[in-house]
Amino acid sequence: MVDAARSLFLERGYVATTIESISDRSDTPQATVYRLFSSKLGILKAVLDVAIVGDVESVPMADRPQVRSLLGDPDPVQQVTGFAALLRDLMARTAASLLAEIARQRHEGQRRIARSLARSGALKPGLRERDAADVIHALASPEVYGLLVFDRGWSGDRYEDWVRAILVDQLLASRS
Repeated sequence: MVDAARSLFLERGYVATTIESISDRSDTPQATVYRLFSSKLGILKAVLDVAIVGDVESVPMADRPQVRSLLGDPDPVQQVTGFAALLRDLMARTAASLLAEIARQRHEGQRRIARSLARSGALKPGLRERDAADVIHALASPEVYGLLVFDRGWSGDRYEDWVRAILVDQLLASRS
């Protein structure tokens, strides 16, 4: 089911993929899909777990034998060496996985607003469409949202006001 969901998310995107299509692709009754994952978001989490840690075991990273071993090693150099190896493995799985595809899809969607602004002549003079798309991509990233809302405690409204003000300032020609 996880493989079927992953391939459908990559082919169609998250929104267009249905539980029914996952059920059909995996030849699993819908009731079983719901029983095992409870929702499409639950399936996405399983797909990401496989992409990040390599399996769908419900064992947190901190409790996995490889992590416990490196944390228990009395030699700090060996701890760092083990951590670097773990990171390499995790990053190799994620870099070539669904997360890269999600970022690509997000960037493509965000390029549309830059294209629309460029076509209407609304971009600042000299600002190329590609550069506008890069600004949008950076500011509208889940990482920036997470830093401000989750890490720094901003409200959703404050984030929205901030990102709007920055985008207007950075992208749009002044309206004199």
